[in-house]
Amino acid sequence: MESHSGAPLATPAGQKPGLKAVDKDTTAGILFGIGAYGLWGLLPIYFFVLQPAGAVEIVANRVVWSLIFCALLITVTRSWHVLVGAFKDRSVFGTLAIAAGLIAVNWLTYTFGVTTGQAVEASLGYFINPIVSVLLGVFVLKETLRPMQWAAVGIGFVAVVVLTISYGKLPWIALTLAVSFGLYGFVKKRVGPKADAITSLTVETIVLAPLAAATMVFLAFTNTATLTNNGATHFWLLLSSGIITAVPLVFFGASARRLPMTSIGLLQYFAPVLQFVIALVVFQEAMTTGRWIGFGVVWLALLILTVDMLIHARKNSAARKLARP
Repeated sequence: MESHSGAPLATPAGQKPGLKAVDKDTTAGILFGIGAYGLWGLLPIYFFVLQPAGAVEIVANRVVWSLIFCALLITVTRSWHVLVGAFKDRSVFGTLAIAAGLIAVNWLTYTFGVTTGQAVEASLGYFINPIVSVLLGVFVLKETLRPMQWAAVGIGFVAVVVLTISYGKLPWIALTLAVSFGLYGFVKKRVGPKADAITSLTVETIVLAPLAAATMVFLAFTNTATLTNNGATHFWLLLSSGIITAVPLVFFGASARRLPMTSIGLLQYFAPVLQFVIALVVFQEAMTTGRWIGFGVVWLALLILTVDMLIHARKNSAARKLARP
């Protein structure tokens, strides 16, 4: 390390240069991750109190008010030049435009699931998301699966079959959520340090804002909007969707930039556990024996995947230590 004058700074005895900074960065990443997944886990309660607003209206409001909140954040952090740079970089803008489409699909599907009494299935989507991430590694990155990963994928497939039989239909809400968010995380990871969390989210909301605003206008003209027709509390709750949407996404972006995918994979269980508990305890959704069996099979697959992930991470850490001079 160096001081502002260029002279080396003293490093405390026994501490390797840069270790403290790395630890701080990792701790921040974990806290951001817990914040993101914790807030996402509580979203079903928020959508419940937004009734009678439907999924389309809720998502349209989320996009529009998120954009306003992001503009305030950009102004406060004086990051307009960074935003302009993201728009000028075609690779960054193109990647974030794809991310915007993916998160829009995710929002619509999840909000529809919660507002139509299918919060249990919505939580299932985020439980199987880690399995989808493994499959993305195979089909997109051409990675070779380890034996335990193959086992987890196979068990996950069995779980989908069991749940399809139990529900009497393919659990499309869960599968759509898992694939859309898995791809979203993959795309955001590829942007990496080229765009910070606030800039990324702002670009995404700018891409979606015209369609969202048009949707709000259409709903207003057809007298199907609830924004101004259900009292002041409902009005301010819908407006606050910008903050409630933006904050966990900013946290997620900040966490993804600081942590390896292994850590993100462990943290992401927070959200579906909370969603599942809320669906059962608060919404009192039914869970048949077949669904319990299906969820149990999913959890078994996640347990195998988690154990494999931890073993692999430990081996990599040991290999890096041996490689040091």
